[in-house]
Amino acid sequence: MKTASKIDQSKSKATSTTTTTSSSEISKTALTVVGFTAAIIGVWAVANMISGTINSGGVLNLVNSLFIAING
Repeated sequence: MKTASKIDQSKSKATSTTTTTSSSEISKTALTVVGFTAAIIGVWAVANMISGTINSGGVLNLVNSLFIAING
């Protein structure tokens, strides 16, 4: 005896519709610009600290010079 099996091959289709507003795109761009600017300022600050340490003759001399500059 043969039994016939029928396979249901119904296709399902998933659809997604998204809408983006111009304000959300502007916010994403502004966040990217602010983050990039902060990164550049951070790199500049580290470079200045390294330069100051080298020019003063070491970390201890840099800290000593800082206290002298603050106290007068």
